[in-house]
Amino acid sequence: MHDTTKPGGISLLTDPIRNRGTGFTQDERARFGLEGLLPTAVEDLPTQVERVMGHLAAKPTDLEQYIYLQDLCDRNETLFYAVLMSDPARFVPIVYDPTIADACLTYGQIYRRPQGMYLNKEMKGRLAEVLRHWPTRDIRFICVSSGGRILGLGDIGQNGAPIPIGKLQLYTACAAVPPDGLLPIHFDIGTTNATLRADPLYTGLRDEPPSDDDLDALVDEFMEAANEVFPGVCVHFEDWKGTDAIRLLARYKDKYLVLNDDIQGTASVTIAGLITALQIKNEKLADQKIMFAGAGSAGIGIANMIVEAMQDEGLSEDDARSRIAMFDVKGLLDSKRGDLSPSQKVYAKDLPATKDLAEAVKSFKPTTLIGVSTTQGLFTEDVVKGVAANTDRPIIFPLSNPTNKAECTPDQAYSWTGGKALFAAGVQFPDVTYDGKTYHPGQANNFYIFPAFGLAIFATRPERIDDKMWIAAARGSADQVDQAARDKGMLFPPQSNILETEVTTAVRTAEHIFDRGLATVDRPDDIRAWLKGMTYTPSY
Repeated sequence: MHDTTKPGGISLLTDPIRNRGTGFTQDERARFGLEGLLPTAVEDLPTQVERVMGHLAAKPTDLEQYIYLQDLCDRNETLFYAVLMSDPARFVPIVYDPTIADACLTYGQIYRRPQGMYLNKEMKGRLAEVLRHWPTRDIRFICVSSGGRILGLGDIGQNGAPIPIGKLQLYTACAAVPPDGLLPIHFDIGTTNATLRADPLYTGLRDEPPSDDDLDALVDEFMEAANEVFPGVCVHFEDWKGTDAIRLLARYKDKYLVLNDDIQGTASVTIAGLITALQIKNEKLADQKIMFAGAGSAGIGIANMIVEAMQDEGLSEDDARSRIAMFDVKGLLDSKRGDLSPSQKVYAKDLPATKDLAEAVKSFKPTTLIGVSTTQGLFTEDVVKGVAANTDRPIIFPLSNPTNKAECTPDQAYSWTGGKALFAAGVQFPDVTYDGKTYHPGQANNFYIFPAFGLAIFATRPERIDDKMWIAAARGSADQVDQAARDKGMLFPPQSNILETEVTTAVRTAEHIFDRGLATVDRPDDIRAWLKGMTYTPSY
């Protein structure tokens, strides 16, 4: 329950943390100087939620619903989370992907008021001082983005500010991580997007980004400052340019408590889908051959975590890497290419060079195809049938989002494979009926993993995060898909009771952290009860 002993009056009604609106009782209205400032009726939270639902129903577009909900969060945070947590499956697509893509594209037009913090490169040398402007010190998670690679939108600079806000809102909406310990930050390093720099309503710096060395020095200061001002904080990097994302995660993962959901969360949820698909096939991950379309930070992150999971099944690192091939805008990553980064070179193959994905599939003979290319339609009929030629149940994961970036649709995957494909996309497609059978396409959405992972980190307070923790979270999610769901082609748990699903995944992750002796708190007798005791419930 929020502290209502502080001064009241108009200041109380404009404080989103303490404000209850019509939920203040008559006694509270008298005590806090609210008489005459509110309508007469005293309403409970469910009644307020009902009114909000009516407001939302009158909004003509998802973007308008998004704007309304963010305004609600600025007025009454408790009511905002009561709405989101009443039906997360409905509201996740509104406050995050895919609607948040429209919010980012129009951020300069829809901006109302600040949310979280806004740092920029011109604050270098003063970042700790600026961070101290935040009113509370018990911050457990910072989600920070540069806007350098937002969804499939590319570099949109300050227009990416809604991303860390929405990401942390899902920590609470899906896994009940207490919101008062969450701080979204947009770190404005400039943008390569000349169109935005020329937009009179653009809210960010109108500069090009710094060099890698200058950026590293800037983020070094930020990481030191964040840990100084908010001791024990976990920094969640989100939607940085791919090369920056890979480099910064490697730079800090052994020194600070950090995670990158684009790399590790995407990898974890992909592995969760693979685990379920392979349970359906009754096969091991170590026996698969996997082709990636896309070799950026997401593809590399997924591949690296799959390698670690294959090693858990007995393969050597080299053997595991040999079972993964990659294809990017310049074609197959073959050993003769001279333009590969160090993280890409380990997946280069001694195969004929080709810029044709269907030819690469025919040459490598994968059983699984994963798309992180942001190229709509890249998985053609020839490509999918080429994978199906190598296995009875091809695994087809076109993970790019939003919807107009998906490499293929479930209708295509099912029809081209005679209903045999095990399918998951990065967005939720509607059910598909093929040959008299209805399939429920999977959605490999990170919200199945990162909120639960956040809850486990929040509770266990490890000093560092590694990929084995993410693999444990993937297994925790996959094990919640029952046989009836698998029969419908579902590779992830249903979204209807996402909070309990996330808590279960968090329990599995916390158990793993305790088993490895990585927690900095004592292990409780009942981890589930202990975790649930820390979760947030919106109430007055």
